[in-house]
Amino acid sequence: MFKVEDLRHDFPILSRKVNGKPLVYFDNAATSQTPQVVIDTIVDYYSNYNANIHRGVHTLSQEATDLYENARVKIQEHFNAEFAHEIILTSGTTHSINLVANGFKDLLKKSDEVIVSALEHHSNIVPWQMLCEQTGAVLKVIPMNQEGELIMSEYENLLSNKTKLVFVNHISNALGTINPIEDIISKAHEVGAAVLIDGAQACPHLIPDVQALDVDFYVASAHKMCGPTGVGMLYGKESWLKKLPPYQGGGEMIAEVTFEKTSYADLPHKFEAGTPNICGGIAFGAAIEYMNSIGFHNIAQYELELLDYATNQLLSIEGVKIYGTSQHKTSLISFNLEGIHPYDIGAILDKLGIAVRTGHHCAQPIMEFYNIPGTIRASFAFYNTKEEIDMFIEGLKKAKMMLS
Repeated sequence: MFKVEDLRHDFPILSRKVNGKPLVYFDNAATSQTPQVVIDTIVDYYSNYNANIHRGVHTLSQEATDLYENARVKIQEHFNAEFAHEIILTSGTTHSINLVANGFKDLLKKSDEVIVSALEHHSNIVPWQMLCEQTGAVLKVIPMNQEGELIMSEYENLLSNKTKLVFVNHISNALGTINPIEDIISKAHEVGAAVLIDGAQACPHLIPDVQALDVDFYVASAHKMCGPTGVGMLYGKESWLKKLPPYQGGGEMIAEVTFEKTSYADLPHKFEAGTPNICGGIAFGAAIEYMNSIGFHNIAQYELELLDYATNQLLSIEGVKIYGTSQHKTSLISFNLEGIHPYDIGAILDKLGIAVRTGHHCAQPIMEFYNIPGTIRASFAFYNTKEEIDMFIEGLKKAKMMLS
């Protein structure tokens, strides 16, 4: 097991103060912090390699291309994709989902059915609603229970030979619930449906093996896993990526262009029109290397300690209600204090240097299910400490006293 105090030195921002107080950063589900090794990778790229990639005959272009494509291989190996060209580098999870949704416009017909879950982030709802509006397909929803878990018996009832696509997050960003995606994938495949898993919240805590999962599409963002913003990935089975049409037209994604006809490039370039976020892709690879150097087993074990400790401390405060109480969840707690709006709590905590997220977390259907305006969300990473949780609990008590 790592020493958390040693790891904290890897993150420059953790030594700063906010409103004169030491920063306590509990908004990791929105964006994780960036270690110095990733920052150095970004600086190194712009200092020594900055050039457009692919096709360039000059040295800088060739070196930048090698760094970028090597990062793709690092991502492929991390997720255990069969081929590097099954990894499409995108601007993030939302871009990846929209790429797939756009591709299915010509593959769905009226009366086909698409299934999402009640636990989804808006980015895994809205693109499918748009797809259904464009194609006439029908959107169906796997319901949830009070613990914040999907009702799997209802999922099985929704599946039929009309089901063409199933979209579920691996871990809920609003509640921390870890969904049984192995079961979801296998049951969807029994009726011939393809499955996309939104892994944005899962990838900071575990390593998805896309071949073992037999998933058709898996998406993730670098900024959730110690990387930069503005870059992410879409994994797609080669067979599916060959079926889908390009998402955007332009340079890089073509094989040959005439005014009469254009032929498209092979994978992965077919889906990577224009100049990519070259530095971001390279830094994504560096972030994955950094997290693997710590070990995802170690990360998961320590974060569960933080989750248990924070949960017990929170429940000692009268009036606290936690939303999302599944036995299988990650290091995230969504809660409210009775009679107090979550925004007011968040604003006072910020004055104390404590960063949490408040609101509906881009998951309004979940909030409607619980009939609440939103929650306070504290999400923990491997560089957080129990001492920070103690400061957070004291801050909550202070906020409660001020607002009651």
